Amino acid sequence: MQIRHALVHLITLGMVISSALMIWKGLIIMTGSESPLVVVLSESMEPGFERGDILFLQMRKHPIRTGDIVVFNDGREIPIVHRVIEVHERRDNAQVDFLTKGDNNPMDDRILYTHGQLWLQQHHIMGRAIGYLPKAGWVTLVMTEKPVIKYCNVEGFCIFFRPDVCGSDGKADTLVVIGCY
Repeated sequence: MQIRHALVHLITLGMVISSALMIWKGLIIMTGSESPLVVVLSESMEPGFERGDILFLQMRKHPIRTGDIVVFNDGREIPIVHRVIEVHERRDNAQVDFLTKGDNNPMDDRILYTHGQLWLQQHHIMGRAIGYLPKAGWVTLVMTEKPVIKYCNVEGFCIFFRPDVCGSDGKADTLVVIGCY
């Protein structure tokens, strides 16, 4: 009976993980963005967006304009959320370049770009912000800044039925959560 319960738990866990991956892939397809959700990690966009806000991104065919809030990744591990302050169209090849700046920063982002680069190009842009959920990303921030909490949460989400609390019918009567509490 214990093997059967273990198999049920493994299958359930597999279904949960598969469902999460399918939802994520569906969001990627619907939004056209490689990362449809991002968490604001710094105060650079205050007062509009605060640390811990979740942004919903979309990458449409519509051109990015001055004033749009974009998320870009210029070879960095962590994407940056900033506002487009200037759009530069090249006449020679019709390519569009962007200059960004955090609302709470005194200068533009050229210092954040790759050495010698003055503009972002379209391939650096991961998406344009189309909405946000205030404070909903604090869990991500805490788990990023305090790895011990991340490992405790992973352990805390290991939910299973203990075979020693099964009733006479072989079904678990109690749900036991093992974690760092």
